Amino acid sequence: MTETTTQQNTPNQTAAPSPVRGTSSPRSFGGPRGGAPRGGARSGGPAGRGGGARGGAPRKGGPRGGGSFERVRPEYDSKLIQIRRVTRVVSGGRRFSFSVALVAGNRKGSVGVGIGKAADTSLAVEKATKNAKKNMIKVRLTNEMSIPHRVEAKEASACVMIMPAPGRGMVAGSSVRNVLELAGIKNVSAKILSGSKNKLNNARAAVKALDQIQTKKPAKTA
Repeated sequence: MTETTTQQNTPNQTAAPSPVRGTSSPRSFGGPRGGAPRGGARSGGPAGRGGGARGGAPRKGGPRGGGSFERVRPEYDSKLIQIRRVTRVVSGGRRFSFSVALVAGNRKGSVGVGIGKAADTSLAVEKATKNAKKNMIKVRLTNEMSIPHRVEAKEASACVMIMPAPGRGMVAGSSVRNVLELAGIKNVSAKILSGSKNKLNNARAAVKALDQIQTKKPAKTA
């Protein structure tokens, strides 16, 4: 009688140990969720965030802090010689505005005086600049950027005389100096012959005197 030994195969069901918190599991390296490093496949290359489809192309405006931007210099320089707040009385009350007088020139022989009035100072300055360009004159200068002879002019109660002064630089005051500087004139001496303190009239008298300059010295009359 043969003894048959039957072995009962009982399945050994053992639960897998749960991963300890803080250790890396294989899923984080090869799984679908963390297979690619952050910034690689998502961004399109090894450059990280800035190298993929989102940030790969450079900005249209160039770098935010860089770029060679040069401010265009205006053709004419200007200087304020007078600014006043004026009042206009109407039926509803008083209306306040600003009156601006300035001198504009390119320091190469062109100079002009203009006035502008507006409720805002910036708008008044813009109007005065346009008026100065409209009334601009071209001064006839010598090769040394000086005047060839003495000139004199009168505007309202202001009387100005301008004469050449070789080697002395510019000797002038008040708004006459602003006119001569923006015209680019050197080695001249100016004198205000009247007692007028009105800067606008003095500047207009200086421009009127410079407009009388001739290329040749006038001949003496008998």
